[in-house]
Amino acid sequence: MTDAAKPSATAPADRRLRLLSCNILAGASVGGYSDYVTRSVAALLPGRAKMDNLDHLAEVLPQFDVIGLQEADAGSLRSGFLNQTRYLAETSGMPFWSHQPNRAMARVAYSANGLISRLKPQSVQVYPLPSRIPGRGALLAQFGEGEQALAVMIAHLSLSATARARQLGFIAELLQDFPHAVLMGDLNSEPDSLEMRQLFAKSTLQPPAQSTLTFPSWKPRRALDHILTSPAIQVDRVWALPKAFSDHLPLAAEIRLPADVGGKPRRRWRRR
Repeated sequence: MTDAAKPSATAPADRRLRLLSCNILAGASVGGYSDYVTRSVAALLPGRAKMDNLDHLAEVLPQFDVIGLQEADAGSLRSGFLNQTRYLAETSGMPFWSHQPNRAMARVAYSANGLISRLKPQSVQVYPLPSRIPGRGALLAQFGEGEQALAVMIAHLSLSATARARQLGFIAELLQDFPHAVLMGDLNSEPDSLEMRQLFAKSTLQPPAQSTLTFPSWKPRRALDHILTSPAIQVDRVWALPKAFSDHLPLAAEIRLPADVGGKPRRRWRRR
């Protein structure tokens, strides 16, 4: 067989993943600013409406490979002492989950970041974020090892721009050694804000191609939720889900990675 007749070697196909970032407000549903007042007591109590809301979200999660939650309850009065990250993972049939409890308010509320995944994390690390008022954190999951690792950070940042700038600087340092990095979460900041521009200057994370409005969920006007990636990751699509599960719309993305990046899917249940 001549060289011309030999089959040409082809590079392995890209690996495609679907990501979802969702601030779930501990299961509470909000349909307008007045609900923050009229439902303030109900927000601190468990109820059937919250469980129904979580069950509807659980039906959506199997469409995705890696899910980041913010404002999940880690187990307090308002959730009926239910770990909502674990509940969503088990109800949706997703095999891996982990969480980062951040701010406990007596036994009434216990906010957490959550990770739910079809991929088995090689490691999960949690970091408190710098802030004058403690209680914000970032969860860093690593899928795969070395140069082939995919680093996914889930974060919920402060309302103060000064605090967010410090927190994003801290996150930039944590992610700087990963060639394949994702930052997703409720960053409480528009993509063209000063603190976000500083993040892009200090890290390999790239600005989104376009803003996706996610807040408030009933009439989105602001792009506060983000899925940001390093240049080695191809982002094919970013969109907000039309169904609201809280006062933020969930933000989704389809990405492409080199085939050997990110570990392998597993089907057996693992608790982390």
